[in-house]
Order: sequence, then structure tokens, then C-alpha cells
Amino acid sequence: MKLTFFTCVIFAVVVVSVKTEEKYTTKYDNINIDEIINNDRLLRSYVDCLLGTKPCTKDGEELKKVLKEALETKCAKCSEAQIEAAKKIGIHLIKNKRPWFDELVEAFDPDHTKLDQYKEDLKAEGVEL
Repeated sequence: MKLTFFTCVIFAVVVVSVKTEEKYTTKYDNINIDEIINNDRLLRSYVDCLLGTKPCTKDGEELKKVLKEALETKCAKCSEAQIEAAKKIGIHLIKNKRPWFDELVEAFDPDHTKLDQYKEDLKAEGVEL
């Protein structure tokens, strides 16, 4: 009887684990995005971190680690806060820092296949590429 109960518990844990969608850490979800986008020096330091030309902060390192996958999956593992932050930063870069945006595109999407996935989303936000 104990073996059967134990087996059922293990099975239930495995099933729940498989069904639980893996998400990125939310540890940095409360970062003040406006503070970053309104400070060229700070924003540029994140761009340089992602490009690998300068050292990263802890949150920048985490972003760098997941960015390619997040772009490929349209942020499938992102929290709502991360999705909103990504939109806000992306739109800001496109509208206000286009050369920086282009540097990131060249580094992370040189053939523009990922960028093409986002064109309709950006258009819905009033942003044309």
C-alpha cells in the first residue's frame, strides 16, 4: 500500500512539473524601465552589455542569457511585466535611438527573420519599421 501511494505521489509531481510552463525569473521585473530609457548613459550600457562590448550588471547578464530565446519564441516564457518592458524599450529604441536598435538587430537577428515576426505587433502599437 505504501509503495502504491508513494508511486501516485511521484506520478502527480511529475505530471504537475511537466504541465507547469517554465518561465524566466521575475527577480528583475520591478526595475524602473522609465529610468533606463530616459538616461542615455544607462540605456547605452545595457545595449553595450547585450552586444558584448562592455560588462553587464546582474540584470543585464540575465537579459543577455535569455534574449535570443525570448526573441525566437515571442517571449513565451516572459512574465507580463517583462513583455510590457520589452515593448516599451523596443519602441523607445526604434523611435528615439534607431542606430542602437539597428546594432542590436544586427547582433541578434542579422537576417531579420525575428524582426519580421514582430512587424504586425509593432504596427498595432503605431510603430512602423
